Amino acid sequence: MQSVTDLLPVTPSIDQLGRIIANVAAPAFLLGAVAAFISVLISRINRVIDRAQFISSISDSDSARSFLKGDLPRLRRRVTLLNRSLYCAVVAAILTTLIIIVAFISSLLHFAHEYGVAVLFTAAMVMFSMSLIDLARETRIALHDNDLRV
Repeated sequence: MQSVTDLLPVTPSIDQLGRIIANVAAPAFLLGAVAAFISVLISRINRVIDRAQFISSISDSDSARSFLKGDLPRLRRRVTLLNRSLYCAVVAAILTTLIIIVAFISSLLHFAHEYGVAVLFTAAMVMFSMSLIDLARETRIALHDNDLRV
């Protein structure tokens, strides 16, 4: 009976490493895009939170700007949508990272990984799509007359 070490080469060949790297190049670019998208979401969340804090600090006696306090529920809704979008984007990034890990390990161990990678990729795209949908919903309510006045 052969041991596992007899079945696997001790070090992968240059050709094998080249094929593995070629297979994970697209998910690596996707991971970079999702990371940039996460940065955009965090920036938007920070801006909405800063605006909510500014509005909350307005004195009730400031009649010229106190009407802005009516925007707080809308800002809470925006933060909720952005937070959910961020969560979905992070899950998409984790799934994309798993694609790279599975592809590397299965290629090194000579396991068929096409179905597993396809499932992970589909799940990552579903989560990324959900993230984009929540961002679109937040963007739709983002511009309001009160945002244009201070």
